[in-house]
Amino acid sequence: MTKSNFSRREFLEMSAAAAGGSIAARNVLLAQEPAPAPGKRVAASDTVRFGMIGVGMQGSGLLGNSIHLPGVECAGAADLYDGRHTLAREIVRPDLPVTRRYRDLLDNKNIDCIVAAVPDHWHRQVVIDAVSAGKDIYCEKPMSHTPADGVAMVDAAKKAGRIVQIGSQRVSSQVCAKAKQIIAQGSLGDLMLVEGSMGRNDPCGAWQYPPPFDLSPATVDWDTWQGDVLPKRAFNPLLFARWRCWKEYGTGVAGDLLVHLISGMMFMLGINQPPRYAAAVGGIRHWKDGRNMPDVHGAVYYFGDLPVYMRLNLATETPEVYRIQGSKGLLEVTGSSVSFTPQLGVDTYPCYYTGSFPRAMREQYEKQWHAENDEKLAKLPPQESIAYRMQDFDDTRPHLANFFDAVRTRRPVVEDVVFGHHAALACHMANESYFRKTAVTWDEASKTIKPA
Repeated sequence: MTKSNFSRREFLEMSAAAAGGSIAARNVLLAQEPAPAPGKRVAASDTVRFGMIGVGMQGSGLLGNSIHLPGVECAGAADLYDGRHTLAREIVRPDLPVTRRYRDLLDNKNIDCIVAAVPDHWHRQVVIDAVSAGKDIYCEKPMSHTPADGVAMVDAAKKAGRIVQIGSQRVSSQVCAKAKQIIAQGSLGDLMLVEGSMGRNDPCGAWQYPPPFDLSPATVDWDTWQGDVLPKRAFNPLLFARWRCWKEYGTGVAGDLLVHLISGMMFMLGINQPPRYAAAVGGIRHWKDGRNMPDVHGAVYYFGDLPVYMRLNLATETPEVYRIQGSKGLLEVTGSSVSFTPQLGVDTYPCYYTGSFPRAMREQYEKQWHAENDEKLAKLPPQESIAYRMQDFDDTRPHLANFFDAVRTRRPVVEDVVFGHHAALACHMANESYFRKTAVTWDEASKTIKPA
């Protein structure tokens, strides 16, 4: 992670504010960490040459971001659809080597590492093949398509000793870093409950992507794209473009959106383990287009003994937000802001329950209460809610920069294969609970999801 923008003075002010009796508000502009300058010179020996596997919606964005980082060059791209060969050359250069066979990139000794953005059902094979070929790899979230895939990917990465960065970019967000520091300083007191949610309300947000006009068995290697999914299906451009809708290829709203909420929460709270319990509800309530993954999905977890509630909706627009609740206050985190509202957690007036006392008893109680508390309350400084806001928010370039820097220096990445596996397990548990219609647990001994 980058260095802290959270000063000791800010923490002392916040701690003092939490003790106060009245509420004031303060806004602070959270400075974005300086992005690596595209024109910055890097020694030729420090230049990282990467191969791009998958140049679709997410992959094209990662490709465009990566080549603008100093000392990073794209040496080739692979995609099963020929139209994305053209796109890759439009992004990088007209003579960029392109191929349908991603193993061509793994065999290329001039390529140091891989950036991969392929459908979920291909993550395991691509990552294992990359690390086995001696390549470090950045793999988009969710890390795995199934729990067993994740276990195999962790084992392969450890055995090969290669760097694996998983692409849940919240762990490189300055907003989440600020929240992490506030929590670590103890400003929230004892953690009580974590809530997270986000929602969309448009066809594109619900993965109804328009297939490329020229998509056909002639322009895409359809048999290879399907992988080991059985039974094999006849060519279908909707499956190719909207694979997230089907559990045979994707992980649904859990793997697309829940994984962001989970990984961000794990980072902010310093958690690196799967939940021990999950119970989910949901359904295909709006997008009845043949998909078999829910478009509404809510999950309740226990991370250790901490209750966590996450909810996703593809037919109601809601902001991405966390509400981290503690005994000393509430921390709300959005994509571009962090706000802390302190709470005393003590009575500031006689308890209203005494309204059930007879008058004489009530008056006696109130007199005694004021005698014991008024002086202490008067000495408390004002409470102050603090909101940190960020302009020009970006967590993708820092996340990629962290990966390429790790390739150069061999320092650890911010979201390694173990963290990525644990975050993905939370998503798999939400899906398993939904389909099994029962609560589930993660059994570490057998490394499987079981009924609770």
